[in-house]
Amino acid sequence: MKQLWHNGIIYTMEQENETVEAVLVEDGEIIATGFVNDLIEQAEEQLDLQGAVMYPGFVDSHLHMIFQGETFVRLDLSNASSAEEMLEMVKEAAKTTPADKWLFGEGWNEQNFADRRILTLEELNAIRKEPILLTRVCHHAALGNAAALSAGGIREESEAPAGGEIGRTAEGKLNGLLYDKAIDPVTEAIPRKGEAYIEYLTEVLNLAVDQMLSYGLTGGHTEDMHYFGDYMNPLTAFQRVIGEKHHFRVNVLRHHAIFQDMMKANMQFDEPFIEPGAMKIFADGALGGSTAALLKPYADQPDHHGLLIHTDEELGKLVKLARTYNEAVAVHIIGDAAAEQLLRLIEKYPAPNGKRDRLIHGCVLSEELIERITKLPVVVDIQPAFVSSDFPWVEDRLGKERLAHAYPWKTLLDRGIMCAAGTDAPVEDINPIASIYAAVERKKPYETHDGYLPEQKLSRFEAIQMYTIGSAKAICKEHERGLIKPGYVADFSIFDRDLFAGTSEDMLAVKAVKTVVAGRIVFDTEEGVGG
Repeated sequence: MKQLWHNGIIYTMEQENETVEAVLVEDGEIIATGFVNDLIEQAEEQLDLQGAVMYPGFVDSHLHMIFQGETFVRLDLSNASSAEEMLEMVKEAAKTTPADKWLFGEGWNEQNFADRRILTLEELNAIRKEPILLTRVCHHAALGNAAALSAGGIREESEAPAGGEIGRTAEGKLNGLLYDKAIDPVTEAIPRKGEAYIEYLTEVLNLAVDQMLSYGLTGGHTEDMHYFGDYMNPLTAFQRVIGEKHHFRVNVLRHHAIFQDMMKANMQFDEPFIEPGAMKIFADGALGGSTAALLKPYADQPDHHGLLIHTDEELGKLVKLARTYNEAVAVHIIGDAAAEQLLRLIEKYPAPNGKRDRLIHGCVLSEELIERITKLPVVVDIQPAFVSSDFPWVEDRLGKERLAHAYPWKTLLDRGIMCAAGTDAPVEDINPIASIYAAVERKKPYETHDGYLPEQKLSRFEAIQMYTIGSAKAICKEHERGLIKPGYVADFSIFDRDLFAGTSEDMLAVKAVKTVVAGRIVFDTEEGVGG
């Protein structure tokens, strides 16, 4: 059936300010755009936008969908404004957590505390003798009680694994903190088997997809295969959620630890709604926990450079493994030392023809590193909201001189480097409008200054393009996704007001009214998800 969308503002996003009156859709694809009078006779059904504003489908280019779903069912610590408040929240949650269950908390951030104090191991031990595991907002640090550490085999005499750190007091005693690879033994001890667990993953994934659709997102590039037991657990959840309930597009990044197993198993994906993605690798940690790898020491920790997760040899083997299977790599790089390490290796082992490597985050990039990036077939997956979240404390971490190379989104675009936008949810707010605001204003909403490093501000068109054609470029799909144009998929994000009109603060009030995937309305404010 041919459907005609009309009576609203329809941005093609191919050229700035370019609009069309109507879009004709058949079998999930755009077959024509133009004037209503020229297309109406071909239409078998008319869909009235009633003045709403249509864009190509917004796609979050980097997030963790199952972790995002878990935020609905775990203790949310993101609003804690002090260690004392956080402690009370954990105490309350402990009252309703069964003794045979772990107590999980998510999203604490000591940078939001006036004294930046982190809870102690003793404080957690006093709450309950059963495991408590509290994940920092960046997911590169966690805080556990003695039971959680013991479950992971971490004791006073334990040595930190390569690519990780075990936190200790000034006296050398465990303090409950774990960083990067040191977290793995604890999370691997969490019970993650059986049909009941898969049903749990399915439940939380449904919650995440429902939320994404309600924000106008038509897809996401997600990394979930390594954290929930056998990779078939999360993959089965995706098959049940995307295949059976939702019309939604997911590109599944495959963590290096399970990449070869999935390749050897010749896993089949339910394309085009569940697609295999690149090999995911972590090269370093995060600035918040001081584990991002820097070429020069941290300004506030002169004897500390952060953490490289892999040696050059180890990372080189992973890149070569991906190339063996004709695949790209998608690598978490926050610090400039991690960026330099990765660039050296992908220069040596370039991406296969028709593929693009993905540089995820890229928060600290010098001019020399950016120049090298321009010569490579890569996309930088940026998270605009990192700017509003990390400033002003990140100035202490990096120092004024290095700050000039921090979060350089405008420089990347001006140099012709392809960029896609995402949230790293649950690290940042999954709402794309919040990220677009952050890219444009580089500050928290309603702050009165000109923004952090204002010369790096993006135009609204640039910011929205990173959510549309940018995310398509990240997976080499820009010939069929990311624009409203004949031959492209009929994925649309439809909002109640124009993102190009009014002030940036006006933009924050924008709500999705309809979300359309492959021509099907999958969210409608009048009917909800699945409308």
